[in-house]
Amino acid sequence: MIKSMTGFGQSTTDDGLVQISAEIKSLNSKFLDLSLRLPKLFSDKEIEVRNMISEKLERGKVAINIDYQRHGEAETKQAYNEVLFAAYYAELKKLADRVEAPYEGLFELALNSPDVIQGKAKETSDEEEWKKVKACIEATIEKCEAFRKAEGKVLEKVLTDSINEIAKQLKFVDELDPKRVERIRERLKGNVVSFFGEEGFDTNRLEQEIIFYIEKLDINEEKVRLKAHLDYFVQAVREAQSNGKKLGFISQEIGREINTIGSKASDAAIQKHVVVMKEELEKIKEQLNNVV
Repeated sequence: MIKSMTGFGQSTTDDGLVQISAEIKSLNSKFLDLSLRLPKLFSDKEIEVRNMISEKLERGKVAINIDYQRHGEAETKQAYNEVLFAAYYAELKKLADRVEAPYEGLFELALNSPDVIQGKAKETSDEEEWKKVKACIEATIEKCEAFRKAEGKVLEKVLTDSINEIAKQLKFVDELDPKRVERIRERLKGNVVSFFGEEGFDTNRLEQEIIFYIEKLDINEEKVRLKAHLDYFVQAVREAQSNGKKLGFISQEIGREINTIGSKASDAAIQKHVVVMKEELEKIKEQLNNVV
């Protein structure tokens, strides 16, 4: 079974006290590239969330966004030191009275005086709140995984169809190969006869040279290895664990054997089938870019 790196999952929960929503989007990447947006309330849980995602999703460019809102809570973005503000304002009024200046603008001056505006106090969460958020994240990850598996089934069919097509073309090559060898033999013998005449060469030596030449163009080993690689690819696709990298390595070996068959065969009829095999292999490589 293979899984796609393309995935999506979304979950929302609301128990009347808090509303939690989580969303995961996943695209293809060679490694796990994780982008995480977590409420400050749970910033101390970032490593735990990352571990949860890496354990399940493994590879891909993954973006997760988590939103958490307590009901009936009026949230302010800043805190103010009221005592310090009042002290600044009183001092500014004294200065204004001393020079008989108007009070206009004193409020803004006091408000913007040093240390009056403060960052909001750090929020803390309890274990019960985190359990709710964690459950929502886990549900979202499972939905993303289900999406990836569904996409993986589509990819599996595409990959299997291409492998079957390569195997089909290999059978055609296997059928054409004996005729190719015979044509090479006859062509070599005909060229030698026309050059030396019927009595001008050693027949035994000619047969030895023909055998040596045909052995250099022999593609039987490549055909056997290609068939083995195709079978191994299908076996790897059906394994319980999705492994796009392993399939990528096997596809490289498949490509190496196809190229060798094409170069050694030196035959137009066989070359047509080699071209089709290369086209199918390119389809496989393109699809493997999105396999976990």
